[in-house]
Amino acid sequence: MTEFQTRGVSAGAGSGPAARRAGIGLVFLGPPGAGKGTLAKTLQARAGLRHISPGDILRQAVRDHTEYGRRALTFMRTGDLVPDEIVDAMMQAALAQAEDGSGWVLDGYPRTTAQADLLDGFLASRLGTLSAVVHFEIGEDILLRRLTGRRLCPICGAIYHVDYRPPRSAGRCDLDGAELVARRDDAPDTALHRFRVFHAQTAPLIDHYRCRGLLLTVNAEQSTEDLYDVIWEAVRPPRATPLP
Repeated sequence: MTEFQTRGVSAGAGSGPAARRAGIGLVFLGPPGAGKGTLAKTLQARAGLRHISPGDILRQAVRDHTEYGRRALTFMRTGDLVPDEIVDAMMQAALAQAEDGSGWVLDGYPRTTAQADLLDGFLASRLGTLSAVVHFEIGEDILLRRLTGRRLCPICGAIYHVDYRPPRSAGRCDLDGAELVARRDDAPDTALHRFRVFHAQTAPLIDHYRCRGLLLTVNAEQSTEDLYDVIWEAVRPPRATPLP
C-alpha cells in the first residue's frame, strides 16, 4: 500500500449527499513552526480552500475573554495541548461554516487518534471524507530557528521572521506600523517543549492515516512555493487548473 493512494478524490468517499457536495478536505499534520499555517493561507488565497486553525481560533477566544479562551490560556502558556473537549467543539463549529465552500484545510487538527475518530464521524454526517493528510517533516534545529525568530503583528496578525521574512522597517509591521511582538509560546524552552509534545502525543496519527492510505509526507524544509506545488498537484481535482 502506498502512503497516498488517490488524487483529487476523497479516499473512501461514497455517493451520498455529503460525498457529492464535498470539496477538497485536507488535514495538515506537523509540529508548530513547520509551515502549516503559511501553506494553508496560500491554498486559501490561490485555490479557495478555507483555512481552519485551532491555534488561531483559540487565540481569538483568549483575546475575546470567552469561557473557552480562559480555560485554554493556562495550557497555551506552557506549550501543553489544550484539552480535546475545548478544541473539538470549536473545530466542529468552524467546519460547519465551511460546508458550502470549495474545500478546507485543517491546520493542526486533529492532534490525537481520538480526535481523528471524532472528525471522521462528523465529516461522514456533514462534509464527506478526507482527501489527504499532509505530514510536514522538519528537523528540530531548523524548526527551533524558525520559531524563535518569528514575530507577530498584534493588530493585523501578520507574521514575520527576523531572518527569513523581515519587515521593511525593523520591528514594525509593514501593513499598519504596529510594533511586532514575539509570541510567548515561541520562546526557546517552550518551543522545544511544543516540538516534543507533538511527537509524543500527535505523531501516532501518522501511522493512523498511513494505514488508511491518506498520508502525504512532504519535506517542510523546502520553500513555500515548492511545497505548494507538491501538495496542489497531489490533491487537486482532475479538471482543476494544475497550479492556480
